[in-house]
Amino acid sequence: MRRRRAEKQKCDPDPIYNSGLLAKFINKVMLDGKKATARALTYRALKELSQKVNMENPLEAFEQALENAKPLLQVKSRRIGGATYQVPVEIHPDRRVSLAMRWIIASARSKKGRSMFRSLTDELADCFNNQGATIKKKDDTHRMAEANRAFAHYKW
Repeated sequence: MRRRRAEKQKCDPDPIYNSGLLAKFINKVMLDGKKATARALTYRALKELSQKVNMENPLEAFEQALENAKPLLQVKSRRIGGATYQVPVEIHPDRRVSLAMRWIIASARSKKGRSMFRSLTDELADCFNNQGATIKKKDDTHRMAEANRAFAHYKW
């Protein structure tokens, strides 16, 4: 039995922007192992995003949108003496990135009747401007943690 945590696997940076963060995002967008499709879709969305928010570098626009979508707190259920409390806890930086990516992609996929690249562009632009479904999800998570602040002393 291993007594240490397993080492995190590093994914190779993407070929165009040489960013590990973007490579991870492309892997999350990918469905059924179609990485080339996911790459093309993501790069096209980034190009549109940079034009939409008037930035030279699409990678900086993407990173800013992702930064705006990252949650700081979440609630975890903790059972104390027969009662279950929602205890607010801080989120590990890796999980913050993962949640933000997951929320952005889920919001983009939920918009029916549009191409994925168009809805992904719109969702990233909304995150860049601090609005949209992903930011609402982040705010709801923070609001839930704030409402249960009285149970913070149950943190483990």
